[in-house]
Amino acid sequence: MKKGVVILLSIIVIAVIFVFGTISSYNGFVSAEEKVNQQYANIDTQLQRRIDLIPNLVNTVKGYATHEKEVIKNVSDARAKLAGAKTPVDQATANDELSGALSRLLVVVENYPDLKANQNYQQLMDELAGTENRIAVARKDYNDEVAIFNKKVKSFPGVMVAGIFGFDKKEYFKAQSGAQEAPKVDFEGNGK
Repeated sequence: MKKGVVILLSIIVIAVIFVFGTISSYNGFVSAEEKVNQQYANIDTQLQRRIDLIPNLVNTVKGYATHEKEVIKNVSDARAKLAGAKTPVDQATANDELSGALSRLLVVVENYPDLKANQNYQQLMDELAGTENRIAVARKDYNDEVAIFNKKVKSFPGVMVAGIFGFDKKEYFKAQSGAQEAPKVDFEGNGK
């Protein structure tokens, strides 16, 4: 009789440990996923701030550079694409496209010294630069949380809990390939 009670108690203790371990692991996943979501919301907030600044910048430049319609249209189109992007990959691609369009706009601005001296333009550029820095920090923080979450999903025993409860790896917020290279600027317009 004592041997049967010991075995039964051992099974109960193992089952309780398993249940509490699973609950603890599940709660860890929920917490890690919420951190990822929070950091993604921070990126979203900073991208929205950038989107909101662009029309003011474009309107300021339009007043000075009326014959630069194509460059201004490219900025506006890239802004709209970023505003419509939903996933981290789509947002990263659209963000890179907007950065390229803004770079081309800034090259155009070089031809207008009065615009560069305009206080409104300078203030917008300062705000845009601050936003760019905030975006970089938010991207790093998001990617750090994604790395932590993805490690939990891939490691044992997390891989089992993740599989049971449907926790999948998260996407990193990555720059497009070639984004590390500075854009090529052709001041002569001959493409060489």
